Amino acid sequence: MLLVAPVLEARRVAITAEQLRTMDQDPDLRRRVNVVRSTVPAITHVDYSARLQTVDGERNPRLLGLLEAFEAQTGCPILVNTSFNVRGEPIVCSPEEAYRCFIGTEMDALVLEDCVLVKEEMPQKLDDADRKQYLSRFDLD
Repeated sequence: MLLVAPVLEARRVAITAEQLRTMDQDPDLRRRVNVVRSTVPAITHVDYSARLQTVDGERNPRLLGLLEAFEAQTGCPILVNTSFNVRGEPIVCSPEEAYRCFIGTEMDALVLEDCVLVKEEMPQKLDDADRKQYLSRFDLD
């Protein structure tokens, strides 16, 4: 289920006077929106709301198990659901595209169904120059 809800007060981060000035006056939108507003900044909007998707064990027991295991290890019951691509690149649609994006970026791991690839364990890795060449094909932020 998709909800828009306020981020809990306990998760909010106080904004300093300088950050407030940045948010109100800085013409660079990236600096304005990148002021950290909570302990979960990847999902917190500028108005302290978040777009949430809930998971239940009846409809998606594997994802619920993953969330529960992640929370047990980190204390955080949240995973970020985002598009799988590099900005400017089409969204990944195949295992081959997923692997190419995984190898060409700084991702640590890739999970495809029951297969887990860990970059440190990969026999072939891109060096920094090759990674920069891969990423240079796309317009990054």
